[in-house]
Amino acid sequence: MIVITAPTGQIGSRLLEILLGETRTHGEELRVIVRDPGKLPDAVRARVDVVTGSHGDAEVVDRAFAGADAVFWLVPSNPQAPSLDAMYSGFTRAAAKAFTTHGVGHVVGVSALGRGTPVAGRAGHVTASLAMDDLIASTGVAYRALANPTFIDNLLWQVASIRDDGVFTGTVTADRKAPTAATRDIAAAAADLLLDRSWTGTGEVPVLGPEDLSPNDLARIVSEVLGRPIRYQRQTLDELRTSLTGQGIGDALVQGYLDMMRAKDEGLDGGVRRTPQTASPTSFREWCEQVLKPAVQA
Repeated sequence: MIVITAPTGQIGSRLLEILLGETRTHGEELRVIVRDPGKLPDAVRARVDVVTGSHGDAEVVDRAFAGADAVFWLVPSNPQAPSLDAMYSGFTRAAAKAFTTHGVGHVVGVSALGRGTPVAGRAGHVTASLAMDDLIASTGVAYRALANPTFIDNLLWQVASIRDDGVFTGTVTADRKAPTAATRDIAAAAADLLLDRSWTGTGEVPVLGPEDLSPNDLARIVSEVLGRPIRYQRQTLDELRTSLTGQGIGDALVQGYLDMMRAKDEGLDGGVRRTPQTASPTSFREWCEQVLKPAVQA
């Protein structure tokens, strides 16, 4: 039995799709925790056990983890969380207790790159995510944290600006190269770990994509794929603060985003060397051709 949290999100929905394709081969049963089962496709609901509610709720995870061998753990965003600790570790505490109570053997969590770097302790959301990893590891469960850089898919938030103005924005230096990863590759890495549970202990599994690219590199590739000039415009952290606040995000999370982006510009994502094991397959160009271009043209 594998339990999947956040099964309607970018990563969880793709993970669920992969696992549904593998269940007959591996003999796994699947259970999902979801607030609104209506967001699951009918074909999916027919093949999984559904537990309705929030996976931050003790009663819900107590029901969901009964009989579970493995859990995919992803903390949802909460724009009005009173603190980053509340959003990450606070949300996870009930599940951490339930891992022990029900003897869950393996947990795979979505986390971030940065552990061991000089800026890890002042990186906002990343610092809080690493503390959540430590909380889960302290239960004694076999745990693997997917250590991710910035998601390529975040560029979809700027489709309108790319289409209408030929520009996308960010706060990092235009020529700073860093890894990025496609969410579908993160889901695939999670599926591999959940299906082959021969691993023990705790550790990180970096998902780095095939190459490091700067914002200027991204702009060049997007321009080539779309066949027209697209440029990167660097924004200040104050401009980012104004934008996030205007979206109704609370002060604690806004500051967390600012600290994280400042840390990324200081090398937060550069602490892990790319190897055949840490590289993931989807290139930025491939993603642009398959995902961004159709979105811009829609």
